[in-house]
Order: sequence, then structure tokens, then C-alpha cells
Amino acid sequence: MQTFKPHNYQEKALQHLRKNPAAGLFLDMGMGKSVVVLTFLEELKNDCFELEKGLIVAPKRVAEDTWPKEVRKWEHLSDLSFVEIRGTPKQRKEALTKQADLYIITRDLIAWLVDYLGVNWDFDVVILDELSSFKSHQSQRFKKLRTVRPRIKRMIGLTGTPAPNGYMDLWSQLFLLDRGERLGKTISEFRRDYFYAFFRPNYTDYQIKEKSPEAIDRKIKDICLSMKAKDYLPMEMPSFIDREMEMDAKEWKLYKQMERNALIQLEGEAVMALSAAAVSNKLLQLANGAIYDDEKKAHEVHTKKLEMLEELIEEAQGEPVLVFYSYRSDIDRIKARIPDARILDTEKDIDDWNAKKVKVMIAHPASAGHGLNLQQGGSIIIWFGLPWSLELYQQANARLWRQGQTEPVRIYHLIMKNTMDEEVLKALSEKDTTQERLLAALKARIEKEKEA
Repeated sequence: MQTFKPHNYQEKALQHLRKNPAAGLFLDMGMGKSVVVLTFLEELKNDCFELEKGLIVAPKRVAEDTWPKEVRKWEHLSDLSFVEIRGTPKQRKEALTKQADLYIITRDLIAWLVDYLGVNWDFDVVILDELSSFKSHQSQRFKKLRTVRPRIKRMIGLTGTPAPNGYMDLWSQLFLLDRGERLGKTISEFRRDYFYAFFRPNYTDYQIKEKSPEAIDRKIKDICLSMKAKDYLPMEMPSFIDREMEMDAKEWKLYKQMERNALIQLEGEAVMALSAAAVSNKLLQLANGAIYDDEKKAHEVHTKKLEMLEELIEEAQGEPVLVFYSYRSDIDRIKARIPDARILDTEKDIDDWNAKKVKVMIAHPASAGHGLNLQQGGSIIIWFGLPWSLELYQQANARLWRQGQTEPVRIYHLIMKNTMDEEVLKALSEKDTTQERLLAALKARIEKEKEA
């Protein structure tokens, strides 16, 4: 077990939690949010006698791996007991009968927990790890948790990316903290006060008013503490390296046909993209090298990204490489090409990676993008295919670029020239990954092709 000596910024975060019964910690990845919160919970239990029953809600891997390990890791937390709520409904119910200080559950089960306990909800302290996963006011996890919010004495929200797609994401997150005190009791009130509405044929678009960002920041700054790693940690910035490839004439013809007509013929089978977003998805599949038909069968178009991946692995000279993929066909093709590559799936995979027993680890950013500590196992990331989500991209990179990393981090992007890959990379670099950006990029490409 290790002795915890908080950094100055961690002590500042602790003071923030002590002061505010509803508190947001908007700390960058790798700044030790978990140990700060657990230290505070230990204080609540042993110094203040205010912790009766705490609940930690987190993404699946973080709930099952990171939080249990953090409790066991630190010497000063040895008095904190915890139970994991997981498994079958019967196993979950049995877990709830056990006595403990903390109960850990995945965010996908929070709706089940609220329904099961009903009026018997008895968690007085709740920690929402990755608060941004509650950014949708229409999600079941938000709606269910909202019903029991009045019964929660202390609510703590943790995230490094509170507004990955803009300020509209903040309302539901802040509502779970302060029950609408700062940004309004309803999403309609929030939109009315801080956004302009533009009515489209099938939906309403919202644009933030010029002075709204500053106004929102002022409203929430008393309960939301934001700190950036670069301001507090002596960490060298990662190197971002683009490796470009080009399609040959036959492959390019297929790609342009998809852009123009949203229809492509492969091996005699039709692949139809019924919307602009779906077309974008098909184009990214083509850029990666394989496209799915309507029967969900993958057809390989080229192997250029696989060849570049092999080159980079060879260049690594035996250093471990973490590869992020986009589609199931990516996994199958990478495994066929690199049989020794391992898919990140279990706690043992994580332990073996950090013990440097894995040379090539394959992971999806959605499953490995939050909370996992992988910095001990390597310092090279290769993006086989990039996501539109800035949050997923940043969180996934932070698996290696975080406190405890001892080597310079290199992040490679495999980019197929003149394809949607370039649009996604541009959007990520400009931090503009909204659906409107996606559709506008695609429309511009299609119009360009029509003019050609």
C-alpha cells in the first residue's frame, strides 16, 4: 500500500469538496480525482461522522477496475469498506444487503438501482465519475437519478471534459449537482436564457449567445472547480504524428461513388447509406479499408492502414503499442495481420499491459476511454480510425498521457488522404465535433464532387 501525499492542486480540490455539498471537479485526466474523492470520503466517515452510505457511479471498466484498485492502493483508505454491485439481478440485490461504506455500480445500472430501491433509496453521498456521461437530459440514467436527487445530501461530479460538444451539455450535469439552482429548473429555461433557436424542417438548432459562456461560467464557478493538467503537472505534451496514405484509382472510384450517390456496389451486393451521418460512417469504413453491407458483412477494400500499422509497430522496436480501432472489422483484420495482438477486455489484460507483457494491445475508445491507468505499460498510441467524439479522443489519449507516465508520449493518426479521415482530424484539432460539423463537411465534399 502507498502513502498519499496530496499535491497542492489536490489539496485545493479537497477544500472545494469540504466546502460544497454539491461539487463538480472538472480536472483533467491523470490528476488523481479518484484518490481525492476517496480521501474526502474517509474524512466524512472518520472525522465528520457524515458518511452513512456512499454510492460511486462510473463507466463499466472504471467501476470494475479503477475504483476498487484505488481503495486498496492507499494506506489511509484501509478503513473504507466497499461492495461492487454487479452481475445478475439476484447478485446485485444480494450485494445491496451487505454492509459497507461505499457501493460501486456501473452507470448503465443506475436506472435499475433507482427502480429497485424506489422510496427506500438510502445513499446519502453519490459520486458520479464521468459526469459528462449524464449530459443528455433525455437519457434514462439522468431521468432516473433526477427522481432521487432530493434524497442525496452530497453530490460530487467528476469529469475532465464537462462540455465536449459545447455549453448545451452542461445543463443536465449541473442539474444533478444543484437541482437547477444555477442554470434553471428545465432545459427549456436554460435554452431560452443562453441560446438562440433556429427552426429547421425536422429539428431545432441552437446557437449560444455571445455573452453566454462568460455568464454560465460565473453562475457555476462557486461549485465547479476546473483545473488543467498542463498548469499543475510537469508533463511534456504528447507528440501528434500524422501518417498519410492514398487510395489507388479503383479504391478512389468506390469512395467517390459513395460520396456522390450514397450507394456502392461491392461483390455484387448493395450497401446503402440512408442519411448524411450514415454516409459519413461508410466513408470512414472505406478509409479504414473495409465496408459493411446491409447484411452486416464486411468487405475488404484495401490493406493500406494495416500495412502502415505494421510499419509503425516495426519502428517501435519492441516498445508496447496501444491501437485504437473504430469497427469490428478493424479488429478482425488487425488480428489476422498481427496474430499476437491482444484485445483489451479483462482486468488481466490491463495488468499484463502495465507489466509490459503485451506488445500490441487493441482497444475501442468507448470501452477504454475513461479512468483506466495504462501509463505504466507504454507510451505509443496509434489511431487506426479516429472518432468524431472529442471526449472519446481526449479520454483515450489520457490512458497513456497522464500522471505517472515516465516516457514522452507519441500519438499517431493513420490518415487516408482526401477522405473523411481528414475532416475528422480537422474537427478534433479545432475542437468542433458537433453533428452539424459532420454533416456540413460531408455536404461540402458532395457538392465539390458534383462540380468536378
